[in-house]
Amino acid sequence: MRLLIVEDEKRLATALARGLGAEGFAVDVAHDGTEGLHLATTNDYDLLILDLMLPGTNGYRICATLRAAGDETPVLMLTAKDGEYDEAEGLDTGADDYLTKPFSYVVLLARIRALLRRRTRGGAPVLRVGDLTLEPSARRCLRGTEEVTLTAKEFAVLEYLAVRAGQVVSKADILEHVWDFAYNGDPNIVEVYISALRRKIDAPFGRRSIATVRGAGYRLAAGHG
Repeated sequence: MRLLIVEDEKRLATALARGLGAEGFAVDVAHDGTEGLHLATTNDYDLLILDLMLPGTNGYRICATLRAAGDETPVLMLTAKDGEYDEAEGLDTGADDYLTKPFSYVVLLARIRALLRRRTRGGAPVLRVGDLTLEPSARRCLRGTEEVTLTAKEFAVLEYLAVRAGQVVSKADILEHVWDFAYNGDPNIVEVYISALRRKIDAPFGRRSIATVRGAGYRLAAGHG
């Protein structure tokens, strides 16, 4: 999952990006509203975290602009203000949730996962593909009843495939959503993670759930052997 943080407090933005990156998210960061709006309109994000008071363009305006353009990406608004009017205004511009500073990182993460659940599979708390089960909120993977240990990045790749189960997902799409825009390494890193996933979720169980579609990408299916 790829997130955009638009926050002018650089220490806070860096801390959030580091923490969410450790959770397996790909995170882009902008420190002013103008840059944030540009990134939000030129990249495909799974969720936006917008500070309310920003230099350039404020969070209200960014959110309103995106909604007016038909962009329904979930928006979590952050603000140092505390009042019903501010919350109502944020929600009226199209924000999906609202968090007042200072806030607990644990609460922020829970809000992010809740918004992402609403966007995928009708808000289902788990993803199931055959006997493969993913619990994004707990970052837990099971094949049948047996738990499979995955790294944060492995889980992120698998989750992206699971949300689009049955569809062909290109290597470029995986790179865009699981790695941030600053990544300029070898795009074949995707193949490394696909191979690792096959060794963990398929080979020990006699499954072939991740298929390579030559020239197009990968497809996750039930995989009964």
